[in-house]
Amino acid sequence: MINNKTLAAYCYDYLNVVIFDDYCPNGLQIEGKPDISKIISGVSANQDLIDRAIDEEADALFVHHGFFWKNEPLMLTGIKKNRIKALLEHDINLFAYHLPLDAHPKIGNNAQLAQRFGIKNPTPIGDTLVWQGEIDTTLGSFSNTIKQALNRTPLVFGDDDNPLKRIAWCSGGAQTYIDHAININADCFITGEVSEQIPAIAKENDIAFISAGHHATERYGVQALCQHLTQKYNLIHQFIDVNNFV
Repeated sequence: MINNKTLAAYCYDYLNVVIFDDYCPNGLQIEGKPDISKIISGVSANQDLIDRAIDEEADALFVHHGFFWKNEPLMLTGIKKNRIKALLEHDINLFAYHLPLDAHPKIGNNAQLAQRFGIKNPTPIGDTLVWQGEIDTTLGSFSNTIKQALNRTPLVFGDDDNPLKRIAWCSGGAQTYIDHAININADCFITGEVSEQIPAIAKENDIAFISAGHHATERYGVQALCQHLTQKYNLIHQFIDVNNFV
């Protein structure tokens, strides 16, 4: 068991939250009961996940996508009111970590994807959120690896026979970061989403592109964080995957 404020302070330091200029606050977003022994993790703080956390009698919910995003309405109405009301009524703490959970060198989303995809020598490209690494395969074979790892068929742009040696990737909605992959002469860029202009940009720069799913590429950081916390503080942890199929 651990105090919620102590847990928030540890995560703040462990994830190096201070260095990120994020689109949302990172940390304890909704305060619940002070003592935590059972935690639930999931990708996004939607009603289905909150309801499951209530059913499991969780003390805290850890997510990658929480509340209070820049440019969203400030009013607590509609589904936002319902979600927060449910957390408060059941005294459940909500911890949310966005960019810090993408970037962490060990438990972050990008580092976790490298492990699952068999990428060697994974490292960030400069001070960006995009990572690079090495692999020796073809686009078709690598696409199948991603499918097996994420249990989701990726959207692939490029010839299956194309050899892959250097690749770049970034979890979530990072399709506009393809320029970072192009600048290092990567053979392929992997992210979660694809925009209309991306296939042409990839084709004209002779780089393969894989859209593997926003939710699918961001399942693993929050799990790894909570597994780390479980080992450190002897907590009970359960990951609940409310799949939205994107």
